Amino acid sequence: MNTNVLIAGVIFFAVAFMACNISHTTESGLSDSTKIVSTNGTLSEILVGLGFEDNIVGVDVASTYPARLQQKPKIGHNRDISAEGVLALDPDLVVGISDVVKPQVAEQIQATGTKFLLFEHEYSKEGAKRLIRTVADSLGQAAKGDSLLRELEADLAHADSLTANAQGKPKVLFIYARGTGTMMVAGQRTQLDEIIQLAGGINAVQGFEDFKPLTSEAVIAANPDVILLFDSGLSSLGGIDGLLQVQGISETNAGKNRKVVEMDGQFLTGFGPRLGKAVIELAEKIH
Repeated sequence: MNTNVLIAGVIFFAVAFMACNISHTTESGLSDSTKIVSTNGTLSEILVGLGFEDNIVGVDVASTYPARLQQKPKIGHNRDISAEGVLALDPDLVVGISDVVKPQVAEQIQATGTKFLLFEHEYSKEGAKRLIRTVADSLGQAAKGDSLLRELEADLAHADSLTANAQGKPKVLFIYARGTGTMMVAGQRTQLDEIIQLAGGINAVQGFEDFKPLTSEAVIAANPDVILLFDSGLSSLGGIDGLLQVQGISETNAGKNRKVVEMDGQFLTGFGPRLGKAVIELAEKIH
């Protein structure tokens, strides 16, 4: 065999073999073999929407959508993750929300040379859009980010049309429950307060921010038209009948009319790509 032909053949097969083993790289420097740990459910949804589902090697317990993410290794609750648990998954990239991840945990992870991207997340329409745009741009997926934003904008427009045609603004009381031993109500400047307003309702409790323990006096005084809970919270109380046994609840308009709404927690409070869909569902249920 001609020597030159033999050498050319060897080079061709070597190049072909190398081409099969080259990882495609995004504008941000991520490759298709990049291992990502997400410490936040909303960020996990965005990552999947941007095409990085196969890259995710670990998630926090709130990363429940899409359901396939529940098969991924868990690193705990986003406010209580440990650097050791994250690093045990040997990630190339970790993503989180700046005011949720503990600074010392972020520092420990970054000290190993692992890239850690922290994002700001404001719980509003504009905040959801900014988060999607920032994550998409940071990971070199601007076009896919545009697609997610177009879908969100369409959903929000539909939600706006529903609330514009609704009759009145029902008073909605959100109760966070983990059995009767732990029951809190959501005040102003919370994710629940914001989404209740987006859905055309009014938060039934005013005058305080964050969460406060539920009291029968406060519930009766608030007299909500609708009581809203996470589905897991309502289940922990034994359903609607169990909720009505809580002191003060049956004396409200919501209790008398059994007007109780339950929704998935991450869906209701994620303020990410599915925000518009969550507002639509809540609006349909409270009006």
